[in-house]
Amino acid sequence: MSFKDTLLVLTSYPKPTPRASVDQAMALGVALGTNMSAISFEIDVKVPGGSNFLADTLLNLPGIIAAEKQKAAANARDLLDAFEVSAKQRGILGERLLERCLTALVPDLLVDHARLRDLTIIPIRDGDSIEHWYAESIVFGSGRPCMILPDPTRYDRPPTLQTVAIAWDFSRPAARAVADALPILQQAELVRAITVAHEKSMKTTRSSEQLAAHLLMHGVKVELDVIDAQDRSIGDVLGEYVNSQKIDLLVMGAYGHSRIRDFVLGGATKSMLQKPPLPLFLSH
Repeated sequence: MSFKDTLLVLTSYPKPTPRASVDQAMALGVALGTNMSAISFEIDVKVPGGSNFLADTLLNLPGIIAAEKQKAAANARDLLDAFEVSAKQRGILGERLLERCLTALVPDLLVDHARLRDLTIIPIRDGDSIEHWYAESIVFGSGRPCMILPDPTRYDRPPTLQTVAIAWDFSRPAARAVADALPILQQAELVRAITVAHEKSMKTTRSSEQLAAHLLMHGVKVELDVIDAQDRSIGDVLGEYVNSQKIDLLVMGAYGHSRIRDFVLGGATKSMLQKPPLPLFLSH
């Protein structure tokens, strides 16, 4: 089992994905030994409720809309060009995918593409609601694992897969994440599993040692850590842990469900997705 077919999501509008994020994603592609496809979008911009003569005359709406479409198209082409150059430099077999649609239709198209890939990499920036919307749609809609890359202005070191942590709480999403991340766990130099105690009730008769025994059968040696929440949120505990242990990647289950296109996220998932402190491997 390995990642052979990976999708990289490149946002073109209203702000393009930073080039630093493209470089980080390609470095991960090398580490994973995967083929990669990059997708971006030419966005159709429309005025809600349609246009009218007065607005068109006074504001030049047709001209503004045309300029925004051109900006989105140019951003998409530039990002895909950067992807192709980076892929060739690193010896990665890459494919560029360009779609054209309204912004509202982008998440559904991304989910369709992600369902046909082993892994989807999604760079997100702090406070960028569009990128967070895309990420949540893919995480909860694709049925496939995702890797979230943090804001490159805050996390600017080359991503590696040497030290990997598992957020383990005996839940179905956590078990799914561990299974999906197995190729990464097998190649990591160090794997740690963290269980946060006294944060929530864990309904299980199993132990973390049994997780370690299971992974050892797959050639993965795991160091087990148990940390008392001490009235802190699980997001705060995980954030402090990955920084103190110099973790390169955090594997965790994604909690949440959709409700009329809005996602209701679990506490740890919401905290980590809002401002990821490091690359995240998420499964739902």
